[in-house]
Amino acid sequence: MANYFIGDIQGCNAALTRLLEHIDFSASRDTLYLLGDLVNRGPDSAGVLRRAMELGDSVRALLGNHDLHLLAAAHGARHPSRRDTLASVLDANDRDAMLEWVRHQPLARSFSQNGEQMLMVHAGVLPQWSFDDTLAYADEVRQLLQGPDLPAFLTQMYGNLPDRWSDDLRSTDRLRVIINALTRLRFCSSEGAMDFASTESAATPPEGLMPWFDVPGRRTADTLIAFGHWSTLGLVNRPHLLGLDTGCIWGGCLSAMRIGTTLADRELFDVECEQAQKPGN
Repeated sequence: MANYFIGDIQGCNAALTRLLEHIDFSASRDTLYLLGDLVNRGPDSAGVLRRAMELGDSVRALLGNHDLHLLAAAHGARHPSRRDTLASVLDANDRDAMLEWVRHQPLARSFSQNGEQMLMVHAGVLPQWSFDDTLAYADEVRQLLQGPDLPAFLTQMYGNLPDRWSDDLRSTDRLRVIINALTRLRFCSSEGAMDFASTESAATPPEGLMPWFDVPGRRTADTLIAFGHWSTLGLVNRPHLLGLDTGCIWGGCLSAMRIGTTLADRELFDVECEQAQKPGN
């Protein structure tokens, strides 16, 4: 019985197939935790979603920005861009079943091993948020995704403001900040003001900014956080940080980390990926 954590798949179903073969995955024995961006930019988003659905309770997924973009495109709230590869889902006969499955996935999950707690998000966690805060705020979005107000909200979901958290935020502004932090965040200021302009490596942050995980006083600093979203960051394997976007769609790898009897007991598996997108195209 093994628990595997996998970074951004982004529609690369062939690579996912090879990775599952490589780890000898068994749905009756093992569990996959998918850290968001299951779809888009790669050649077979529908194949990834169908596989996740077929594997049933052995898959625990969460949503990334591309997965939310799929819902927005499906509801007519956002026009697909020239780099999108969502047609395999949007034009499929089983489109409704795939979209229903997507909208029932959360934006954050927790994992416990021998009394140790781990937090999973797609992108980042704001410095003011605790472990429990993050799960509670993600649940606010989950309720919206599964409710009747989703289509109307998707037309208002996009935008970079407000750029920071406040307990006083309400309605659309509150939900937008939660979504942006959990699915888009890379850099922020020491006060937690989010920046979405830069996608560079953490080694070269924009002036006045830093990677979200380096903010002094971050309340989740002593919690292991697993995340994806940042291909230029690559693999991160620190005591309290596990970054697993290893650039599959850019011709990098698709990676899975096995967590053993403790959160510190980790084993990396990866497979090489065909390049599905070129930077700047």
